[in-house]
Amino acid sequence: MHLGTIKNGFLGLPVILCNYVNDYKHRMNHSPIYYINPPKALRGTVQLPASKSISNRALIIHALAGEAVALPQNLSDCDDTAVIIKAFRDNPEVIDIGAAGTAMRFMTAYLAVRPGEHVLTGTKRMQHRPIGILVNALRQLGADISYEGEEGFPPLRIKGKPLDGGIIDIPGNMSSQYISAMLMIGPVLKNGLELRLKGNVISRPYIDLTLWMMREFGADADWTSGDTVVVRPKPYEQHDYLIENDWSSASYWYEMMALTDDPDAEIRLSGLTDGSKQGDSAARYIFSILGVKTTFSKGDSVVLRKNNRVVPRLDYDFVNSPDLVQTIVATCVAKGIPFYFHGLQTLKIKETDRIEAMRHELRKLGVVVEVKENFDLVWDGTRSEPTGEPIDTYEDHRMAMSFAPLAFVRPGLAIRNPLVVTKSYPRFWEELRKVGVEITESSEIKE
Repeated sequence: MHLGTIKNGFLGLPVILCNYVNDYKHRMNHSPIYYINPPKALRGTVQLPASKSISNRALIIHALAGEAVALPQNLSDCDDTAVIIKAFRDNPEVIDIGAAGTAMRFMTAYLAVRPGEHVLTGTKRMQHRPIGILVNALRQLGADISYEGEEGFPPLRIKGKPLDGGIIDIPGNMSSQYISAMLMIGPVLKNGLELRLKGNVISRPYIDLTLWMMREFGADADWTSGDTVVVRPKPYEQHDYLIENDWSSASYWYEMMALTDDPDAEIRLSGLTDGSKQGDSAARYIFSILGVKTTFSKGDSVVLRKNNRVVPRLDYDFVNSPDLVQTIVATCVAKGIPFYFHGLQTLKIKETDRIEAMRHELRKLGVVVEVKENFDLVWDGTRSEPTGEPIDTYEDHRMAMSFAPLAFVRPGLAIRNPLVVTKSYPRFWEELRKVGVEITESSEIKE
């Protein structure tokens, strides 16, 4: 299915497509500060967003499968998914994916194997996020991709065409999205694809998630050894597909449960499964030693309660779940739990340099976190005088959502530019208000 031949299913997508561009411009021009105060009791049922990781993979696979039959159900309504939908719907010559890193990687590979010429670009930050590893791998398969600016970085000019496939070596210790992007085009390559991952393979659960979804759509793809994945040239098949809700978004509710003073607190999270393939489902295990009990109930929902079991210190390797780092760091400093966290190398190339962003913003709260070699984050309990300044979010949704629960221990916490949450969890603030969190706003309007 070409970008310009999308059927009615895409045009009938949720409300995110309505006035998308106007909404985005409004958010960029209006930078409010939210002041947050916790409720006395934390109780309620929370509607989590659909997983953007699964949604974005499902859209690419669905598009590669051929003529549209039915869109995946329960698609995410976040910005990162909206930009892919918008690209499929409008088929512009220049595709601007904003700050959506997943969309940049996945669309690069997708456009390389589909006829047509496009320029793929994004925000200024996106134009400084490396993509050379993926481009080099695609070029080895014969892809016609050139850089419009700095070598190794977007924007990209992509002239799509059928590719033969073959054997490719690719680093396994960089973003798993490079690997997932390559894997998803494997079934449409004439000779299939063999990826040999070099070095330590990070974020392996995300690669496993991609392979699992590919097989759900009929692909013949799997690990043949600990560092080699083979995708045979067997076309995708169309069928109905229901997208699970997002475990990454659930982690912020775990954080609130860990920090609330309410001994009888109870939060029910919808649409999560016990056997989830999402790497961030590891949150349930990590938080089990940070004071939160998880119970799965009928109807694919999770109930969170306090268990009051808290470790005195936490050492953890986040190599398989880097998107949980900010949440766990914030939880530990709020509860006074020293930590040593490693496996964080990919945080340097996310929406912002998340390691430096966390260090800087935690200092505003009087928390002094150090960075050791190999990007390890360490806190020995050292504190300084808080500055009282609002928390900056660096156009990073996870900065806003991981710091917001700190209001449970620091009432009146201020967060600047909180609307960045639309990147993955558009209704985050609305859901907080539903459970009694008080949020007041002070506008800062840019001219």
